[in-house]
Amino acid sequence: MAVQPDGAVEQTAPRTGKGGAPPTRRGGGSRRAVRGAPYLLLLPAMLATAVFLGWPMVRNLLLSFQNLNMKELIQHLTDWRGIGNYQEVLGSEQFWRVTLRTLVFTAVNVVLIMVLGVLIGLLLARLGTKMRLTLSAALVLAWAMPVIAATTVFQWLFDSRYGVVNWLLDRLGQHGMAHYDWVGSQLSTFFVITVLIVWQSLPFVALNLYAATTTIPRELYEAARMDGAGSWRVFTSVTFPFLKPFFLATTFLEVIWVFKAFPQIFAINEGGPDRLTETLPIYAFTEGVGNLHFGMGAAISLLTIVVLLAMTAYYLRLTVTREQQEENEL
Repeated sequence: MAVQPDGAVEQTAPRTGKGGAPPTRRGGGSRRAVRGAPYLLLLPAMLATAVFLGWPMVRNLLLSFQNLNMKELIQHLTDWRGIGNYQEVLGSEQFWRVTLRTLVFTAVNVVLIMVLGVLIGLLLARLGTKMRLTLSAALVLAWAMPVIAATTVFQWLFDSRYGVVNWLLDRLGQHGMAHYDWVGSQLSTFFVITVLIVWQSLPFVALNLYAATTTIPRELYEAARMDGAGSWRVFTSVTFPFLKPFFLATTFLEVIWVFKAFPQIFAINEGGPDRLTETLPIYAFTEGVGNLHFGMGAAISLLTIVVLLAMTAYYLRLTVTREQQEENEL
């Protein structure tokens, strides 16, 4: 419909496409492009993961079914063994001892990390601005130190002849510790490794907990104080319920980080003495590279991944169950 100069109205036919069909609307392709944009942005990361993680995993899986020792490696032979490597590993008492040792080692470290990290995080929330910045800077420096550099420092600290720890204990009257060999027994070696891992992990938990506490409304604390709640009661009734998702996620991340810890244990004493401080990653490396049983080492590493996947599935189950309970409560 168009208006003529004299004021008359002229009826115009509607625009049509080919064959009288209504014209196609432009913009549908752009909307599809917008919907596909997130997948395009994820594509580089997915490709990098497939190349640098997926392909090595496939190669490791194939290797775990082979009998690959130095002879086969030099002569470029492929000797398929089937599930023989897995049968030998699972039938070995050494594997189950190392697995139990790894689980206990992980549990002890994670408990210490979470307890001490929570205490330091709550301390950060109570400190003044200057002290909080000072402690936060110290935590960040400890967290930023490279793993091998930190491990080397701890080797110096616990050295039997020139270590600061032995010197300090001797000064404090413990003269029998003047030349104590901290890596000479299983328990003392695990003590040094545990102190190192806990020291490296505390900043992550403490700083994240402090950041999470800043999201809790101050009114909740004020109401709890008015009801006469003490510090422990405030933590159990206000802080912990509010930050429960943080505790679950952080604990899970620490379990993975401690479980797969390799450089700290290997650099301290290479799983010694007498292979008594080997965890699953060290055990896989020792069998695969140290003893030149590459197929066996590949099988152990994949079984280690299976254990981690089992723990991941348990964590996801807890998370889903908690979310369902919260939805039912609402």
